[in-house]
Amino acid sequence: MRIRSAIGEHVVIALWKLATPDFYRWVANQFGMRKSTVGLVLMKACKAINRILLRKTLGSVHDIVDGFARMGFPNCGGVTDGTHITILASDHLAAECINRKGYFSMVLQALLDHRGFFTDINAGWSGKVHDKRIFWNTGLFRKLQAGTFFLDQKITIGEVEMPIVILGDPAYPLVPWVIKPYTGHLDSSKEWFNNRLSKCRMTVECAFGHNICGGKGESFTQGWTAEAHPLQAEFEQPEIRAIRGVQRRAIRIRDALSQQFEAESH
Repeated sequence: MRIRSAIGEHVVIALWKLATPDFYRWVANQFGMRKSTVGLVLMKACKAINRILLRKTLGSVHDIVDGFARMGFPNCGGVTDGTHITILASDHLAAECINRKGYFSMVLQALLDHRGFFTDINAGWSGKVHDKRIFWNTGLFRKLQAGTFFLDQKITIGEVEMPIVILGDPAYPLVPWVIKPYTGHLDSSKEWFNNRLSKCRMTVECAFGHNICGGKGESFTQGWTAEAHPLQAEFEQPEIRAIRGVQRRAIRIRDALSQQFEAESH
């Protein structure tokens, strides 16, 4: 039986396409429309979800910064990571979509607040692509680089000026607006820093299984977390000359934070 409401029908079409790996042509045949119409319906639905739902769940920047400060990290506006979404890849795209774990996937990269709620997402890159390359090519990175994503709120750590930052794992670039853990041999101050950062990043570890369900009080099935593991850095990507200067600034920020965290521990 056909749904009489055009809006209701469009919602069903969008949910069907988002929930299944069915081709646009197959979905179009089920609803008696062109596959191009299915694409337009899906695009409008996703834009509406992003516009309406994100506005309801995204807290103020001040609240997010305060939330991470209570967790031990100052002037932090979010934590970021990526996860692989399993897909059915066509033969001509199989080599591009297979990830290092041996299955076909697309990468979802997300920024989350202190509650584990999504505040920015980017999806569509193949599972073969490194997290750092994906991040460099997102609108989030461009806005952070331009200083337009967050408020112009800076603090001073020691003698170093620090903007609002986001926290990533070792796969991400180290720049003044993206702080990641130390690697290699760690002294006590670096260990304190990594512990503080890790405590904040725990929110992203379970966020891909939390999402809207937690905020709406819905039950959560542990099986949903299958295959929701972040992409691990396997090969370092070559640095570009343009970011070497900002990396030096980022190193100063991270070192100043590590010294402050160690001092606070005593």
